[in-house]
Amino acid sequence: MSSAAYKPRSNARAGIILICAGVICLCISDAIAKALSANYPVLQILFLRNLIALPIVVAMIWKLAGPSALKSHKPIAHLVRGGVWVLAAMTFFTSFRYLGLAEATTLVFIAPIFITAISALFLNEQVGWRRWSAVMVGFIGVLVVVRPGASAFQPALLLPLATAFLYAVLMLSARLVDERESVWTLMLYLVGSGGLITAITMPFLWVPPQAEDALLFLGIAAFGTAGVTMLTQAFRVAPASTIAPFEYTSLLWATLLGWIFWREIPDTWTYVGAAIIIASGIFIVLRETKRNPDCEA
Repeated sequence: MSSAAYKPRSNARAGIILICAGVICLCISDAIAKALSANYPVLQILFLRNLIALPIVVAMIWKLAGPSALKSHKPIAHLVRGGVWVLAAMTFFTSFRYLGLAEATTLVFIAPIFITAISALFLNEQVGWRRWSAVMVGFIGVLVVVRPGASAFQPALLLPLATAFLYAVLMLSARLVDERESVWTLMLYLVGSGGLITAITMPFLWVPPQAEDALLFLGIAAFGTAGVTMLTQAFRVAPASTIAPFEYTSLLWATLLGWIFWREIPDTWTYVGAAIIIASGIFIVLRETKRNPDCEA
């Protein structure tokens, strides 16, 4: 679909509302994961999240896209993507045991920069000097946050960086999926394969859930599913260059939730690094949109 097919005002407004609401839901899901990670293995949290979310996702896709969206032409590709997704979630949730929500969220912002670098180095995509410059600036922002060699450095800061890298691989691995499959099929098999992979580990890791944590497990599944759905739909109804910058509002919500529940206050350098990373990420999105306008549709 070309950008001319858009109704800019209505679609841009809907996209912004959807992405902002989706970001809030995902931040709440992350906060719940941080709370649960103090008492449960990360893989168990992921397993129960997927187990609870799967029937919700199936019902939603059946309603919105019909039973044909439940069929996959390349199930192995989905299984590979599920494995990458589980690893990404593992590193991110594990980081919550050592880092504040805002600190971990800031470093995951490097994902678009990883996507650009991987596309150029391994997929032979053409990346001009402007986007390479933005990549370098983004990594400078990471150094500002991580500060290797300084007394403030923590090895745990590498965990959200690993999450960002794995997320970039996950996004690029969508190319392995059959072109006939919709975004709803991708979502269904991501949840399903993630649940299957984590289920294998449950006999070795299972901790009996406490009754008082039942609402937390329901919440992480509901908010996580709602957040991913709204973000997916946002990019379907509005240009990426319009709505992508609003993803970075997650830093505001992560900071607020971290302060309310754990009295976490990121230091000044975290915000300086975040500003650098966000600026480079937005520049990459705008350059990619200008280079390939059809990617917005």
